[in-house]
Amino acid sequence: MTALTASDTRVVRAGPIAPRNALAKLAAALLIALPLILTIDVLSAAVALALEIPLLLCAGLRAREFWTRTAVLWIAAPLSAVTIALYGATSGDVLLEWAVVRVSEGSLALAAATALRVLAIGLPAVVLFATVDPTDLADGLGQRLRLPARFVIGALAGMRMLGLLAEDWRALALARRARGVADQGRIRRALGMAFALFVLAIRRGSSLATAMEARGFGGRGPRTWARESLWDRRDTLLIGAAVVIPALAITAAVVFGTWNFILGPVA
Repeated sequence: MTALTASDTRVVRAGPIAPRNALAKLAAALLIALPLILTIDVLSAAVALALEIPLLLCAGLRAREFWTRTAVLWIAAPLSAVTIALYGATSGDVLLEWAVVRVSEGSLALAAATALRVLAIGLPAVVLFATVDPTDLADGLGQRLRLPARFVIGALAGMRMLGLLAEDWRALALARRARGVADQGRIRRALGMAFALFVLAIRRGSSLATAMEARGFGGRGPRTWARESLWDRRDTLLIGAAVVIPALAITAAVVFGTWNFILGPVA
């Protein structure tokens, strides 16, 4: 049963979206992202980002956790905008030109659209995935999508073991320091520790696989589940909201003439 690999230190989150089915949250993130990939324009990205704010507020992440988990996006968005502004396709009046750098009205508009697009696609994906419990996801994949239980439970066990890698790395560093072999070059030390961690992970995986087989996880008969993967109307409403957000964003772009199909010529 999946309860065997569940952790007793599960984070309890507040918010309407936090207790929703894991499949509903992942499907919502996917439904928001896919339509927005089709266009690069400021209006559709801005509308989508504005409509996503209530969704992000209801996800149940604390302020510090939200900024920590999404920090990469807040760094990547302006960096991508700067790159596009300096080296993007030139259109309209040229505002600055120096060597290979050419800043134009078109490149600035494309840079703004790119930054907003990164945030509009990335924020809901990161925030919604952060609230997904691996055990809930495994239950949904096995019970709702009918994926092979052997694959689902094996993947769940692997995800649960990922949290031990950081502890193993610290333990290896302390052990090497105690033996007096931690004063070598950083690259050589890192490679040695990485190899040791790789060997340790293989051994732990083999032991875990043997233990799971001994407990009947590899059986061919019908599987029972410790917890039922529930789906109610609130999960359906979340999916509906995920469809409405990109639909309104793309509609606004088409109506106001800013639609810029990504496979077509960039305006």
